[in-house]
Amino acid sequence: MSYSKEVVAAVAKDFEKKRALAEENRLIALSKAYRACPEIKRIDEQLKGTTREIISAISLGRDGYSEKIKEIREKNLALQKEREALLVKSGLGADFTDLRFECDRCEDTGYVDSFICDCHKRALTLKSYEFSGIGSLMKTQSFGSFSLDFYSGEDKALMEQNLAYLVDYARNFSVGKQSLLLYGGTGLGKTHLSTAVAKAVIDKGYYVVYESAQNIFSDFDNDRFIDRFGGDEPVSRKYLECELLIIDDLGTEIVSQFSISCLYSIINTRLIRGLPTIINTNLLQQALEAIYEKRITSRLFGEFDILHFKGNDIRRQKISKR
Repeated sequence: MSYSKEVVAAVAKDFEKKRALAEENRLIALSKAYRACPEIKRIDEQLKGTTREIISAISLGRDGYSEKIKEIREKNLALQKEREALLVKSGLGADFTDLRFECDRCEDTGYVDSFICDCHKRALTLKSYEFSGIGSLMKTQSFGSFSLDFYSGEDKALMEQNLAYLVDYARNFSVGKQSLLLYGGTGLGKTHLSTAVAKAVIDKGYYVVYESAQNIFSDFDNDRFIDRFGGDEPVSRKYLECELLIIDDLGTEIVSQFSISCLYSIINTRLIRGLPTIINTNLLQQALEAIYEKRITSRLFGEFDILHFKGNDIRRQKISKR
């Protein structure tokens, strides 16, 4: 399991901002405390001098050092108690100037004793939703929100099988898992269920990218200029490296020799690397074979598990019930 470099970097930056904000708020609180009671500032300046006193104590030898450290500790405790009393007397509260973190366990560093904190894991997951391409869809499209009530008869039985398959696929996902082709008419739940798979797999800590075919091929096209003139890392690299790629609406893009070449490269590269791909399309097998080269369709129908979606357009059903 892994997260993309972009996700890791973005989360690290977020944690830096959290700590900076905590320090900024503390400085604001200190300023307010000093205005309310200038004596608190005097005590803080005395406490800051502790380091110098400890360094000076080193020259006293072992016995003298121990005695001096004890004296410094007792003086500091007395100053801290006096400081707390002054804060309370000023109506601010004993902990008014303390650093306040979102996570007290790791103090917004993301780590506890070199181990990743739970808050950091959660942040990586949430950022992965955002970077996957369908962060907003994941709020409403999950396995729990998918309803079979819009299907009937044989279509419903088929969709029950598809749902069960995809739930199991997501629950037991790992690199090397079978690639999938979800095909059928519009509005039958392909996007909903593939989004549910994406969310479940991201929750397990895997690097998932979900994007439309049109945007994917556009990224490959734009990256040709990067290769030619240099610059940033190609955006399209993520489509070849992520642990699960979901390509939505294959067949709605402007089909060209370039897009066909890109599609072949994606499918072939990911199959070789053992990286699963899920492809959603409204086209049936005959239409796919008419548009794409045999080297592509032979892989789709020979090396992908096929899930056929049948029924009546759910979006139209919902509109008719309004």
